[in-house]
Amino acid sequence: MTAPSSWLRYCQYLISDRQLGFSLDISRVRFSESDLSSLVPRMSTALGAMEKLERGAIANLDENRMVGHYWLRAPELAPTPEIAAEIRTTRANIAEFAKQIHDGVIQGADGRFQFLLLIGIGGSALGPQFVAQALGSPLDEILPFFVDNTDPEGIEQILGELDGQLGKTLVLVISKSGGTPETRNGMLEVEKAYQAAELNFAEHAVAITQVGSKLDKTATKDGWLKTFPMWDWVGGRTSVLSAVGLLPAALQGISTDDLLDGAAAMDRLTRTSDPWKNPAALLAMIWYQIGNGKGEKDMVILPYKDRLCLFSRYLQQLVMESLGKELDRQGNVVLQGIAVYGNKGSTDQHAYVQQLRDGIANFFATFIEVLKDRSGPSIEVEPGVTSGDYLNGLFLGTREALGENRRDTITITIDTVDGHSVGALIALYERAVGLYAELINVNAYHQPGVEAGKKAAAAVLDLQSKVLAQLKIANEPQTAEQIAESLGQPEKVEWVYKILQHLKSNAERGVVQTTGDSPALAKFQTVG
Repeated sequence: MTAPSSWLRYCQYLISDRQLGFSLDISRVRFSESDLSSLVPRMSTALGAMEKLERGAIANLDENRMVGHYWLRAPELAPTPEIAAEIRTTRANIAEFAKQIHDGVIQGADGRFQFLLLIGIGGSALGPQFVAQALGSPLDEILPFFVDNTDPEGIEQILGELDGQLGKTLVLVISKSGGTPETRNGMLEVEKAYQAAELNFAEHAVAITQVGSKLDKTATKDGWLKTFPMWDWVGGRTSVLSAVGLLPAALQGISTDDLLDGAAAMDRLTRTSDPWKNPAALLAMIWYQIGNGKGEKDMVILPYKDRLCLFSRYLQQLVMESLGKELDRQGNVVLQGIAVYGNKGSTDQHAYVQQLRDGIANFFATFIEVLKDRSGPSIEVEPGVTSGDYLNGLFLGTREALGENRRDTITITIDTVDGHSVGALIALYERAVGLYAELINVNAYHQPGVEAGKKAAAAVLDLQSKVLAQLKIANEPQTAEQIAESLGQPEKVEWVYKILQHLKSNAERGVVQTTGDSPALAKFQTVG
C-alpha cells in the first residue's frame, strides 16, 4: 500500500524533540521546498544576527541598549560577569522572598498573605497573567488578581473582589520607568483603598522597577517591603522570565525553575544553524512565505486547552509590537506587521471558525495541541470516549476542514501544559519573532508607535486643563469651537468637544452641558 502524500509530507517536515515534549508541523502550509530554500541564506544571516544579539550587540539603537532576555534563563551567556551575577542574585532573592511570604515570616496587617494584586500594563501584566492562567490553580499558595488598565470601574471591580481582604493582600507594582501613567494611576487608586481601610499601604507593597526610577524612589522613601530590579536590556514584551513574571509566579507557588529550564531548552534547540531543524527559524520562514514577506495574512492562534486561552493575547503584544513597523532599518517606508488574534478550541467552533473555513482567506491558523488531558483519569462520556477525546476530535476535524478549503495551518504539539512547556512556548515565539524581523529588515526591539500614542495622550491631558481653565474664565456657556478658538487651537476642536463630553458625564468634574444636541451647537459651563 502506498502511503498518502500528506503523510509523507508530514514525516518530511515535522520537527520533534522528545526531551522537550514538543513538535512543530508545517506540512499543511502550501509551499514547495524551493520556496523556503530561497530563504535559507537570509535565515542563516538572521541566525548570525541573533547570535550577535545574544553576545551583547546593541540591538535597540533608539535607546542605545542591548536586548538580553535570553540571558535570563542562561546567565552564563551574559556579556559581563556583573550582568550574570545580577540575574542569579535576583533569582535567589525572589525564591527567598516567596518563601518568607509562604512561611508567614512576612505578613500583612491581618496575617499571612493570601492574595496578590499585581498592578502593571502591557508586558508587565500580560506575561504574568498568561503564566498564572496556564499554571495556577485554586489551591495555590496565593491567589492572583490584576489591575492592568487605568479604567476606574475596572479597578473598582477588582478592589470589590478583594473587599475586606486588603490586610491579607500583597500588592506588586511593576513599572520599568516608574512613571508609566496607567500603572501609577492603578497604584494611587489601590493606595487610596488601603487608606480607606485604615491600612498602611507600604507594609503591603512590593515594586519591580529600574534602580533610581520614580517608583524605586517612592518605594525606598515610603519603606515598601521589597524592591526587585528591571534592567534596560529587557523589554516589556519579553520580560515574563525576569522578575516581572518570576516573582508573581513564585508567590503563587509555581515553579520558576521549570519555566526557566523549559525556555533554556527551547533556546538551545532554536540556536541550531540548520533552519530545517530549527523550529523558530522554520516558523519565521513559513510566516514569510504565507504573507509574502509583507504580513498579508493574519496569525490566528487556536490553543486546544483552556489553560492556554491567554496565549493569543500574550502573542498579540509580542508579535505586533515587535513587527508592526512603518520603517525598515534604513528608514524606508515598509508598513510591516502581522495581525494576531485567537481564543481557544473548541470554543471557536462556535465563533469565528465558520469564517476561517468559508470566508475570506486572509489568515493562517496555528493550532496548539496538548496531548495529556488531565492529571488523573477521565470518565467516559460515551462508551470508550472521554471529554478529552472529543476535544482532540474537534481539533483534528477543524484542521481537516480548514485544509479541505485550502487554508494554511501550522500545528504545535506539546505533551502537557506545565512550567517546562510554557517556558518553551514563550522562548519559541520570542526567537521566531526576532528572526522574522531580520528577514523583513525591521527593528523588533523598539516601539515608536507606542511612544507616539503616549505623547498624544499627554497632549490631550494638557489640553483638558486648559479647557477647564477657559471655561472658568469665560463664566458663561461655551461651544467647543469657541473654547478652541480662545485657546488658539482651532484645529483641536474635536479634541475639545470629546474632552467636554467626558467631563460632563462625570458629575464630580463640575462641567455641565447647557444646550444643543449637535457637537457644533452644544454649550458647556462649569458649576459649583
